[in-house]
Amino acid sequence: MPRRKQKLCDDDRTYPGRITPGDIAKGYDELAEQWNSDTFPRHNGVEQHQRAVAFVADKGGALDIGCGSSGRIIDLLLSHGFDVEGLDFSRRMIALAKKRHPDVMFYQADIRDWEFSRKYDFISAWDSIWHLPLADQEPVLRKILDGLAPGGVCIFSTGGLDAPSEKVDSAMGPPMYYSVLGIPETLKLLSESACVCRHLEYDQYPELHLFIIAQKTGKAVD
Repeated sequence: MPRRKQKLCDDDRTYPGRITPGDIAKGYDELAEQWNSDTFPRHNGVEQHQRAVAFVADKGGALDIGCGSSGRIIDLLLSHGFDVEGLDFSRRMIALAKKRHPDVMFYQADIRDWEFSRKYDFISAWDSIWHLPLADQEPVLRKILDGLAPGGVCIFSTGGLDAPSEKVDSAMGPPMYYSVLGIPETLKLLSESACVCRHLEYDQYPELHLFIIAQKTGKAVD
């Protein structure tokens, strides 16, 4: 498959808190070695992805958005027979991901600018798209859901809040920006994108970490 040229995230579009996309990418550059090490919790998100994969009838193309350097989700998807691709806006994350999985196609890009050239049977956006500016949450999620093939499944994490919200914190070390649409708006968007919510769970309660499994209508699930 030919490598697509994509606009990278080192632009000057500013998030609230005067953080830029480049700042977030640099923050993940700093975290890349840690995420690639044996100290990283490789179980993180794996059980949730197993649940999502169970809804997929045709295990064809899969895309890991915000794939990072740990490779754990890619390993899981490869074990299920998917043709996997990874996308991340951190240069260092992508460099380490390529070393771990040299046969997987990776793209270094900002999901806001990245163009889908195919429909995927599975898309993961685990702990990644919540770094988008609040104004970009709706169009990017619509874009991702539109990238699903009929019957395709998407799993993504968000904040378990009832209304749109945004914040900046340094819980991981580097300052990071987060935003969420809120549960009602997210579910409304799924419906408008011809998707059904198959699963919604606060998987780290009382922390407000929420994950959603959505499936594109148009094909029956076995």
